[in-house]
Amino acid sequence: MTLAELARALGAELLPGPAGASTQEVVASVEVTGVAGLESAGPQEVSFLDNPRYTAAARATRAAAVLVDPGGPALHVPTLRIANPYLAFAKAVALFHTPPEYPPGIHPTAVVDASAEIGSAVHLGPYVVIGPGVRVGAHSVLLAHTVLYAGVETGAYFFAHAHAVVREGCRLGEHVTLGNGAIVGADGFGFARDAQGAWYKIPQSGRVVIGDWVEIQANSCVDRASIGETTIAAGAKLDNLVQVGHGSSVGEHTLLCAQVGLAGSSHIGRNVILAGQVGIAGHLTVGDGAVATAQTGVPADVPANAVVSGYPAIPNRQWLRASAAFSRLPEMLRRLSRLERGE
Repeated sequence: MTLAELARALGAELLPGPAGASTQEVVASVEVTGVAGLESAGPQEVSFLDNPRYTAAARATRAAAVLVDPGGPALHVPTLRIANPYLAFAKAVALFHTPPEYPPGIHPTAVVDASAEIGSAVHLGPYVVIGPGVRVGAHSVLLAHTVLYAGVETGAYFFAHAHAVVREGCRLGEHVTLGNGAIVGADGFGFARDAQGAWYKIPQSGRVVIGDWVEIQANSCVDRASIGETTIAAGAKLDNLVQVGHGSSVGEHTLLCAQVGLAGSSHIGRNVILAGQVGIAGHLTVGDGAVATAQTGVPADVPANAVVSGYPAIPNRQWLRASAAFSRLPEMLRRLSRLERGE
């Protein structure tokens, strides 16, 4: 693929490097074979600049061209000017990457209940287990050892990596992807204590309902509700090792990053970002557009569009000031001690 063809595919404006270095025609004809980071890209690869912190690396890159926003810096190599360089880079990766293909068919070792309904052009890999009353949408791919319990329904283009499990009665929309070892619909953590101090298990009679275009990555768990539903709305993305407690809801296009934990009946709004290792206490609400930075502990409701940090969660700017002050506490204490002694 030439740079000119790549520019057309991405909707970018191709500009040559410094005046006189190369003509537009020469630049347009450069062959591109792939994509890479700024520091590792070679003369037949494209990279991107999305953060000013990496401008120095962009100025030193050997890439054939760099994706950069229209107001970005001039570089010594050609640039592909586009409003969202990071998104364009993702699309460029897709242009050069050929994912594995899984032809329709059912592996001889797969176990499919006679009452299950399997859509057209579905791939069922080795040792897949499909329970009674299951409905699998068309063009779905279930890789080795995937298990769908009784009554599960998936939309078209469902993709389950090896060892994914969907428990009884759960509903999944179209284009849902489950990573390796992801578990949808396991029992919620519900127990009531009796007079002797023993724990009585609360039956987890609800289910999980997942919208379209949701991705749940490796070894994450979305628990079924004790009553009612646990819901993951359309477009939400869950990273590896995420825990969604029973009866919780996650809004559209929300990101739950690695090791996020939602206690039961947490309600997370639309377009929320919970960064790595954020913990959400149960029975509270995080408003639309809110952000919790890494390792934040959230014990109370968070208003819409707030940015919070620390434990207990406070506004991010306040937390940054507090963190800076914390590192100065020893010296401040020494100064206070000297003042008290009249020194």
